[in-house]
Amino acid sequence: MESVLDRLPGVLSASWGVLLESAPFMLLGFFFAGLLKAFLPDSFITGHLGGRSIGGIVKASLLGIPLPLCSCGVLPAAAGLKKQGAGKGAVTSFLISTPETGIDSIAVTWSLLDPLMTVVRPVVSFVTAVAAGIAVSLSERDHKHELSEEDEDGQAKPSTSTCCCSSRSSQAGKSSFRDKFSGGMRFAFHDLLGDIGKWFLFGVLLSGVISVFIDAAFLERYLSNEYLSMLVMLIIAVPLYVCATASTPIAAALALKGIAPGAVLVFLLAGPATNVASFSVVASMIGRKAALIYLAVIITMSCIAGLLVNQLYVMSGMDISRWLVGQQAHEPGILSSGAAMLLLALIGASFFDRKKA
Repeated sequence: MESVLDRLPGVLSASWGVLLESAPFMLLGFFFAGLLKAFLPDSFITGHLGGRSIGGIVKASLLGIPLPLCSCGVLPAAAGLKKQGAGKGAVTSFLISTPETGIDSIAVTWSLLDPLMTVVRPVVSFVTAVAAGIAVSLSERDHKHELSEEDEDGQAKPSTSTCCCSSRSSQAGKSSFRDKFSGGMRFAFHDLLGDIGKWFLFGVLLSGVISVFIDAAFLERYLSNEYLSMLVMLIIAVPLYVCATASTPIAAALALKGIAPGAVLVFLLAGPATNVASFSVVASMIGRKAALIYLAVIITMSCIAGLLVNQLYVMSGMDISRWLVGQQAHEPGILSSGAAMLLLALIGASFFDRKKA
């Protein structure tokens, strides 16, 4: 019987294969994240999330989708939005849609999973965030008219606290294109990569462990039932700290072992949006009752979406136990190898810079 050390080369080989597949898309995702940071003013975000309207909730959900922040990284951003006048519903929506997906995780989903899951993931994240935001708003007894406070043009009433953001925006507008671009790229490939990089590598390594140590026959025997597999993924995902990008290689490894797309989607949605570390902060930010609604909506919507996506794959003529087989048949070339080495170098550089600081 093989020992753990005997299987270590297989784990490293499988992990390297995942890194080769995902590295070019990771770099592309971080590049666009840098562009968002450089050229999307803070005043644009805060100015559209002020007030307590359905419009603010929808905008918060939409604005959160491309932002590449994890469930802990989103907390200070959400706290800032709340302080600047965003309603509890909008803050809740932002807290869900932002960590559940991001421009970097969308790119990695395309590379490691399939086009259908790449589209479904942000769509379900948006719907979940809107549902949770509305539910939190409706639950607030002190704000009975919260969902109807909109101007005639459908925009949320601006908060008086956004003027300071306008001031910062006007000052930022004096920066040159070069300064903005370099600042955005530093944020993406140093600050953001420093936050996400180690967790992404953890996810890549864990995907290798799953590929080598978990037998497909075991999963087929015990988790072939779509309802049971979703329940197990939910139990694993809710307390686990894993960002949207890092969860993707883990999900891909499980899918290649036969886990249904619905269960994979549950893991991709519930894992990044909920974890033990951040839940207490969320509760202090939006209130205990709203936090429980936040958690309940995520769990409910994840399970409903899981069931629906299974049916969607079945209607597409696919076997949900083999839906990812054959998706990764091409051989990575020199571009993938170069991207993988560059990504590792950037993660290492950001890590050592933080150590020095």
